[in-house]
Amino acid sequence: MVSADPRTAELRVVASGLQFPEGPIALRDGSVLLVEIQRGTLSRVAPDGKVTVVAELGGGPNGAAIGPDGAAYVCNNGGFEWHDRGGITAPGHQPAGYIGGRIQRVVLDGPDAGTVTDLYTECDGRPLRGPNDIVFDAQGGFWFTDLGKSRARDNDTGSLYYALPDGSSITEVVHPLTQPNGVGLSPDGSRVYVAETGPGRVWCWDVAGPAEVRPANGGIGPGGATLLHGFAGYQLLDSLAVDGDGNVCVATLITGAVSVIAPDGTLVRQVPVPDPDPFVTNICFAGAGSRTAYVTSSGRGLLYATQWHTTGIDLAFSA
Repeated sequence: MVSADPRTAELRVVASGLQFPEGPIALRDGSVLLVEIQRGTLSRVAPDGKVTVVAELGGGPNGAAIGPDGAAYVCNNGGFEWHDRGGITAPGHQPAGYIGGRIQRVVLDGPDAGTVTDLYTECDGRPLRGPNDIVFDAQGGFWFTDLGKSRARDNDTGSLYYALPDGSSITEVVHPLTQPNGVGLSPDGSRVYVAETGPGRVWCWDVAGPAEVRPANGGIGPGGATLLHGFAGYQLLDSLAVDGDGNVCVATLITGAVSVIAPDGTLVRQVPVPDPDPFVTNICFAGAGSRTAYVTSSGRGLLYATQWHTTGIDLAFSA
């Protein structure tokens, strides 16, 4: 039986009043960089909870990561319709003001700080629809998911991509996927994981090289994927992060928790936030040797900090 982690009370609110925060990145100075999807910004949360806007991105900035050049790379899903469900903010369909999907680069330091560049808007002539989550590898390239957009009568199919941060190369690696959301790499970079939102599945592939995967353990899923874990009942999945022990920590919607999946696929525990929120969307770690983790409770506009049960991973790049 999977039990809730008894240390839930240790989660403390770092910042409130955020407009659907996602994509947290723990910075060396103790602040946290994150996106506010509803606000259309990349924002910085200081240790004392003060929030400042780093860049105006428009659309729907989603997952974010620091690249080898120290810039922030952001998956922009193009925007959502927004709804209030009893005080909980909820994203909806593709909006009338949809700007299209894109990968954006944001300068963080120096005289050009805050400058935004649209790095990719298409792949092989096919427009990006709803880029969602991103992770850099040790070679300096990045994997990202495109969840697609939903409309009243139809939905896009999604894909897993690999791209270079200089804007020179983008490759569709796996297609089709059903609402691919969170993406992460094992500590040694030998596996790539993707969480599918609606189906509640986490897939894994062996990494054969940049922009190349091969079946993991003879997998027969999309692109030769192996099912790491399929969630029971109505549990939807959002973004994920991998800890120093190789556990896949995936934000679990509806349940309002972060679920911890061992490398062998066992669901070890679920860690709910103190104030129930069906839109718990992300977790990030402060780095190797640190047990500090940050969790976004997006529906309530909160950023939590906690001492996690395992240490973080040494990220390929950090700021």
